[in-house]
Amino acid sequence: MERREDGVHLGTHRFRDRRPLGTAARIYDKDYKEPEAVPFFEAAELCCWSFYRAAIAEFVATFLFLYISLMTVIQVSKSQNKCSSVGVQGIAWAFGGMIFALVYCTSGISGGHINPSVTFGLFLGRKMSFPRALLYMVMQCAGAICGAGVVKGFEGEKVFELHGGGANVVSEGYGKIDGLGAEIVGTFILVYTVFSATDAKFSARDSRVPILAPLPIGFAVFLVHLATIPITGTGINPARSLGAAIIYNKEQAWNEHWIFWAGPMSGATLAAAYHQLIIRAFPFKGRPSLPQ
Repeated sequence: MERREDGVHLGTHRFRDRRPLGTAARIYDKDYKEPEAVPFFEAAELCCWSFYRAAIAEFVATFLFLYISLMTVIQVSKSQNKCSSVGVQGIAWAFGGMIFALVYCTSGISGGHINPSVTFGLFLGRKMSFPRALLYMVMQCAGAICGAGVVKGFEGEKVFELHGGGANVVSEGYGKIDGLGAEIVGTFILVYTVFSATDAKFSARDSRVPILAPLPIGFAVFLVHLATIPITGTGINPARSLGAAIIYNKEQAWNEHWIFWAGPMSGATLAAAYHQLIIRAFPFKGRPSLPQ
């Protein structure tokens, strides 16, 4: 009987595995278009209302994110016992659920980053220009500060400070290296999910991957919080950590604050490199060859 070649031998796109890397490995019957790399600086976008509208959307989204998430954290901290609050699982759902809702609402305007580490990762992946990335991060931090300030206003200074203001710190029993590692891995999972969920290939007609990007992104945030709340309270978002630290403004919050910038930015860098260089084969010039 003649051996029938299956998908393993022919590859997922009906071509043999022996083919060149990079742009030379392009598939000629694909039904999607790879977006071109965004230039480092685009002067024209500075004159467009859409540029500033996107930044405002990031500010408002991060403001709402901090308001809901920090209010949930403080309410759980205030409860007398675990049965009278939503607990750690509820906190994780609050963070993940808000990211799902806000990414869904703002993805068509700003891309729905709501996180400087996501913005930084997409910038490294050449998905956005430097001015846009910088403005996004500034507006995200400003929105986070305002959101944490509103929570303090609602709860009162005494209650807000008594329960730590929702600030990220490394928990007792864990070292700074443990906290840094947890933030790197957690942010890697998040940013890698963002890259995968927004990949042009996954929007193709014959893709088996759902097109609804906010769902896997929000679920990734939920799962990371479940794993790392006991270690660092889960930062994976420098704006969230900065907003809570500034409004709380105690030495406890500032001593280890560097972890919640270094960890997420390192994790975002690793995720961008992994997706662009390994998963999607970062393009290089080469003569394309027809599949064998």
